[in-house]
Amino acid sequence: MSPANSDLVARLLSYLWVALGGALGSVARFWFSGVVARRFGETFPWGTLLVNVSGCFVIGFFATATAPDGRWLAPASLRTFFMVGICGGYTTFSSFSLQTLTLADDGEWLLAGANVAGSVVLCLVAVWLGHLLALALGSTKGG
Repeated sequence: MSPANSDLVARLLSYLWVALGGALGSVARFWFSGVVARRFGETFPWGTLLVNVSGCFVIGFFATATAPDGRWLAPASLRTFFMVGICGGYTTFSSFSLQTLTLADDGEWLLAGANVAGSVVLCLVAVWLGHLLALALGSTKGG
């Protein structure tokens, strides 16, 4: 196989892994946001907010723990599969935006503002906490 063909196959495999991860993340998002909606109701988009916060925490943890100086050695392909595929499919910023617009269109300005502020602040805190947790576990690979 020529180097150009080999590079093409590697890129196509990357896209396949991202697609598979995205499918898994999307199914997880659908399930979890449904569980939250059934538990807390659908007046406020709690499911989307909690998906985004938990997704930010997980990506913060994984990115730090598997970074070149992180605790666990992970190949770039696994990091792409997990962070771009699974986390990208799981987090729901597009849903967040549409739900916020719907709240605003319904005249629920306080709820729309609370959703924006809560999502931004809590997701930034969650990614930071995930980062700190991975750092607390240490940067020694394999042990």
